[in-house]
Amino acid sequence: MKKSIFIVAASIIVFTSCRNQEQNLNADVEVPVSVENIKLKSIEEFINTTGTAFPKGEITLKSKITASYYLEKNPETGKFWQLGDKIKVGSLIARLEDKEYVNSIKLETNQLNMELSESELKKQESLYEKGGVTLKDLKTAGINYENAKSTVENSKLQLDKTRVVAPIDGVIVDLPYYTQSTQIETGSTIARIMDYQVMYMDVQLPEKYISVIKPGQLAKLTNYTIPEDTIVGSITQLSPAINAETRTFKGNISVNNPKYLLRPGMFVKADIITNHKDSVIVIPKSIILSRQRGKTVFTFDRGVVAERIIETGLENVTEVEVTKGLTKNERIVISGFETLSNKSKVKIIK
Repeated sequence: MKKSIFIVAASIIVFTSCRNQEQNLNADVEVPVSVENIKLKSIEEFINTTGTAFPKGEITLKSKITASYYLEKNPETGKFWQLGDKIKVGSLIARLEDKEYVNSIKLETNQLNMELSESELKKQESLYEKGGVTLKDLKTAGINYENAKSTVENSKLQLDKTRVVAPIDGVIVDLPYYTQSTQIETGSTIARIMDYQVMYMDVQLPEKYISVIKPGQLAKLTNYTIPEDTIVGSITQLSPAINAETRTFKGNISVNNPKYLLRPGMFVKADIITNHKDSVIVIPKSIILSRQRGKTVFTFDRGVVAERIIETGLENVTEVEVTKGLTKNERIVISGFETLSNKSKVKIIK
């Protein structure tokens, strides 16, 4: 019996000894982590939306007469106008030639008639001052001159139909091909020009943000084809009405696009900035652990981590402002924190 008690006691001693050794071994294990210094920075709170970008100015030029078509050259390149060419207001794109049409306008004859009418009016004015003609004669001369002037202006308008000129600054986005000197019909498309140095987006915004989003708020826009470039726009208009089917309201974003990074028709992601703070503690949102006591992160100091309960303020998709629980220049664990506990030993890895 004494022998059995001795064996049991020895077994307990051995088990306890092994367990203590295991605890000591675990206590000495250093968990690999990455850390970074806490610095003050800015943070923005924003609302995500998407939409299609449209040009502020767009016009399609069509032939107003049936005539022979002659494409003109771009004075900047010396080559015939091409798709993608930038064009200035007043630039000649194409000529439409029809001698019979031009002759029917009789511009030179009408100009000569206007000059004669003007001379007659001046003569009547001089005579009227001397009492040589009646007021009726003077008014008749004035009416004849105005009619002659209107006829000349109408002739010029008719003649302008033979010249297809850019009415706005922009970029040529459509230029149907016609063989030089071929006859085209009235209504044929000559060119389409877009001005997209300034663009706009119509967006649908969730109903819950109707009291948050205001005209004048900035919006940062990106497109998957230009991921490294962010273009800044602003809210210009907001509808006060909610769509009963989609539970959204309509907004308009104006975008300055001087480098033509955005193209008409692009699908664009917009982050509407609703709040902003400078010089505050900002940490990655992904390193915050939700514990019973609250939101938790780990700080690092001389090989050991400490569990911190924090309070937060502004936040966005990737970052969050810390309003309480951390101070500037402390070192915070940003990876390897998942298995940590208070006072865990760690080693820093890159």
